[in-house]
Amino acid sequence: MTARRRLRVCVHGVVQGVGFRPFVYTTAAALGLSGSVRNDTSGAIVEVEGDPAEIEHFLARLREQPPPLAVIESIETQDIPPVGGTGFIIADTSRSDGGRTLASPDVAMCADCAAEQRDPSNRRYRHAFVNCTNCGPRFTIIASLPYDRASTTMASFAMCAECAREYTDPTDRRFHAQPVCCPNCGPALRYCDGDRGMTDGDAALLRARRLLRSGGILAIKGIGGYHLACDANDEQAVAELRGRKRRGDKPFAVMVPDLPTACTIADVDAPSARLLSGPQRPIVLVPRRRGAPIADAVAPRNPDFGVMLAYAPLHALLFGLPGDDAGPAVLVMTSGNLGGEPICFTDDDALERLSHLADGWLMHDRAILVPCDDSVVRVVDGLELPIRRSRGYAPLPIALPVSVPPTMAVGADLKNTMAVADGRYAWLSQHIGDMDDLATLSAFDAAQRHLRELTAVEPELLVADAHPLYRSTAWAHRNAAGRPVRTVQHHHAHIAAVMAEHGLDGSQPVLGFAFDGTGYGSDAAVWGGEVLLASYKGYQRLAQLKYVPLAGGDISVLRPYRMALAHLWAAGIPWEPDLPAVAACPADEQRVLRHQLETGLGCAPTSSMGRLFDAVSSLAGVRHIADYEAQAAIELEGQSRGVDCGASVYVFDVDRSGQPALIDATPVVRAVVHDQREGVPAAMIGARFHCAVADLIVDLAREERDASQTIALSGGVFQNALLLQLASKRLQANGFDVITHRFVPPNDGGIALGQLLVGNSG
Repeated sequence: MTARRRLRVCVHGVVQGVGFRPFVYTTAAALGLSGSVRNDTSGAIVEVEGDPAEIEHFLARLREQPPPLAVIESIETQDIPPVGGTGFIIADTSRSDGGRTLASPDVAMCADCAAEQRDPSNRRYRHAFVNCTNCGPRFTIIASLPYDRASTTMASFAMCAECAREYTDPTDRRFHAQPVCCPNCGPALRYCDGDRGMTDGDAALLRARRLLRSGGILAIKGIGGYHLACDANDEQAVAELRGRKRRGDKPFAVMVPDLPTACTIADVDAPSARLLSGPQRPIVLVPRRRGAPIADAVAPRNPDFGVMLAYAPLHALLFGLPGDDAGPAVLVMTSGNLGGEPICFTDDDALERLSHLADGWLMHDRAILVPCDDSVVRVVDGLELPIRRSRGYAPLPIALPVSVPPTMAVGADLKNTMAVADGRYAWLSQHIGDMDDLATLSAFDAAQRHLRELTAVEPELLVADAHPLYRSTAWAHRNAAGRPVRTVQHHHAHIAAVMAEHGLDGSQPVLGFAFDGTGYGSDAAVWGGEVLLASYKGYQRLAQLKYVPLAGGDISVLRPYRMALAHLWAAGIPWEPDLPAVAACPADEQRVLRHQLETGLGCAPTSSMGRLFDAVSSLAGVRHIADYEAQAAIELEGQSRGVDCGASVYVFDVDRSGQPALIDATPVVRAVVHDQREGVPAAMIGARFHCAVADLIVDLAREERDASQTIALSGGVFQNALLLQLASKRLQANGFDVITHRFVPPNDGGIALGQLLVGNSG
């Protein structure tokens, strides 16, 4: 007879809130093993006893066939004395002195739950909060770990007898699913109209759908906060929403009930389809289909739609189940806030702050503990490029290439995310937003407290951007409490972030191209067109876009024609009225601007590649005034896609006589002006300009081949799919290893990751 064996198994990773304990229970029971499984702050602790061969089978299943949402980072085993017994139990949660577990992100409704919601014979038919161990809210309802119902916002909902039976039945899909509920014991829907009249249950859905059909604007409580929704094919409704939100021309995202509907409005390739229908359900930027039944006001003059599939059970009900009076086929689904403010996530706040934006509110009484905006991604050459990393991804950790002490990085001021790290893990927060008002600072403070609670990281070091006026940097100094605060140059952090993503330990430098709109340089200039030979310990600025004056700061960002005139002035090209950019600038403003450029009054030198894209967009007659960040560049790229550059090529001049080398845009600006005067279409001018920037990157990389074979591309300019494709393919054709972003955004939303590595490299 084979001697029994007992093994203690410590499993680290995303193992709470993902059906891991039920999986362990049923696996052990199927193999005839006794023992227990419990959560603690280090992960999941399993003890199994029985036949040694069956224990090996158990370990193999643990490693190779975990639940779909689990992420197994490591498994530690230890033989312990057998104690006998025949049963296997899920033990009470405990807390340990060391280690940590990882919280799961919010997950879209799974196919099994969707089928139950549509099945008239199922007791969860039409249930707005159907979920199981494989789907549902996690991050936004968890107050602390270990993950048990008592530590979530579901604690106030006592399970009915039937739900309790499912919760305790190891053969059930809802075995130990913490948000489990049904129509008899879970949260309840209600509709609030503009006069604060309330309607409950199915009648609430009917009123919400009726409001959307009639052209109204609905505030709807989602997983991570409120959305504002309207019929995406109702031009008047979309225009009204745009006006109420003070949105300008910034595109709206749209939500569709399923993938076939998405394919009727956009050209969805296979990688985009996988992203759209995956458990994260982000907004995916996809090319708009010609003739799509979508109001022009959804995404004015934009080549792409931001599309997401319904991901919460309430969304599915809003579109309507078979037999319902259907709502609109496509909904605008935008964050419930005014531009620049944090998203609303509490009911009282939504009723107050959205009172002038919404005509009705579809609400429920399951509290959202922490707000979490929708994530945004795009596909470039078949690979995922994050634009905003939030719902569905936060707070999944990112493995670090080197170990760091407990650290907090506060990120940048635009598109802020913050991060904490300890050992070989970094956790980035959800998208917080632009740090330009007290409400966002308050959201930042709440996010960092929640992330520290979930990760048990108590920072010993704070890291911030080197910009002396960043609000995030000021927060770090205000809250240092005697801890050191280290500052990191903005573009160095960009390059370090992409290095960290790719597991580089920093022992060998990379050649980094950090192209963005603005960042504080070590000489107090506004950088943004930088070529850096970088490791985590430091960087050498090998080349830069030659400085031109940025007159009036943000005024020139919002009026690309001002950057066009600045580049004309720097290139010695007269401001003739036949040039679109000159014609767009009022005569009085021209006089003031000329005085500023000639005297330096109110000017800062800038090497920004983002501002050069703005200037070329205006010079080509594409966009002179921007309603949202990078609008001029986005519209230039949109017109340039699929256009053959032809024989005419724009070329930058590079002066290598000093250090750093100076990239002079003068010949490119002159060529753009020449082509515009010759009647060359803006699309061709844009295509030639994109090719010129890609060729510049390749030429500079070839010059520095001896310094590094690895080229890192980061900064907001590399959200431009056309430029990223051109540069990557041409670099690879020249034998370079190219690293770009796959887990965090190339924009400032990913900068905290780089700060963590640089701040700990001293």
